[in-house]
Amino acid sequence: MTRQILVLNAGSSSIKFAIFDGPQFARRALHGMISGLGSQALFSARNHDGPLTGVMPAALHNHESALAWLFDWLEAGGHARNLAAAGHRVVHGGTAHDAPVLLDAATLQALRTLIPLAPLHQPHNLAAIEALAGLRPALPQVACFDTAFHCGQPAVAQALALPREMTAQGLRRYGFHGLSYEYVAGRLPEVLGARAGGRIIVAHLGNGASMCAMREQRSVASSMGFSTLEGLMMGTRCGSIDPGVLLHLLREQAIALDELEDLLYRRSGLLGVSAISNDMRTLLASSDPRAVEAIELFVYRAVQETGALAAALEGLDALVFTGGIGENAAAVRAMICAKLGWLGITLDVGANTRNASCITQPGAASAHVIATDEEAVIAAHTARLVVPDK
Repeated sequence: MTRQILVLNAGSSSIKFAIFDGPQFARRALHGMISGLGSQALFSARNHDGPLTGVMPAALHNHESALAWLFDWLEAGGHARNLAAAGHRVVHGGTAHDAPVLLDAATLQALRTLIPLAPLHQPHNLAAIEALAGLRPALPQVACFDTAFHCGQPAVAQALALPREMTAQGLRRYGFHGLSYEYVAGRLPEVLGARAGGRIIVAHLGNGASMCAMREQRSVASSMGFSTLEGLMMGTRCGSIDPGVLLHLLREQAIALDELEDLLYRRSGLLGVSAISNDMRTLLASSDPRAVEAIELFVYRAVQETGALAAALEGLDALVFTGGIGENAAAVRAMICAKLGWLGITLDVGANTRNASCITQPGAASAHVIATDEEAVIAAHTARLVVPDK
């Protein structure tokens, strides 16, 4: 019987899932999502034949109830006949984890100590792991970290200009979206050939957004640092901001910490500037001047970060767009590329409109579109650790 790997990506109110099987566990047999945990739960799934249906209870209150329902649905539909393991996206691996790891009680406890470094993500990632351990205690579980891809960056790229004792406490630049960057890095030889090991900047543009500078297909610098707030403007996150603004809000407006966190993570970015939406598709379709301003600021920040990372690389051979916006918003790619002619990028309008693999004319540097696949990376790592004879 064909063995399968379950991939889970748990958020605060959602669980994305996929099942991989076939040779090398490279075939995505199905994928889907449960959202609205704690309120009105919604379910969507599809396989190669199209959408799949499922009758859910009115509410699923937590990850445990959602996973229990999901396993019942998978087994009733014959979708999970022979699970070999489950692989999880875990946002933070700290300094100890530069590669995926097979989970045990000690490792899980160590990952709990990292919650203060990623308080909005880590607890939910771990909640799914703990819930699954209770539901299927014999099923091996693997954690794949969003920080791991960046662990090999030069020390100077990881440092914060704070007192040394604070660095020893874990205050440093970690970088995120590593599973996406790992997938794109693996695709570079196919897309760029001999230039794959050169000076590459990958722009993961979506509701969460960041950029990564690569050389020899390895991370050497990134726009995100200590937290998922730094760097680019995002859907609801502000990106890099003068710390003096935060001191002002704390001192002059006596803003509470919870309110400040909500402001920076959930009420800023495209949503905050436009006062319309955090969805780039909605903003591109709008004629409202506020939508135009939000897009212009998003592009401006992306161009700024590209320049900074090109400086870290001492040049640029290729720019790669990925993520929901990077893969689908041709207009945003065009606006960014239009401001990067000084780096040798000249847009091919027709290719960009078609979402072609290469969207530039021949020149000193090229720009490309590569669809990311974090789930496939998790499945591959899980198979390597749990099913070595695959």
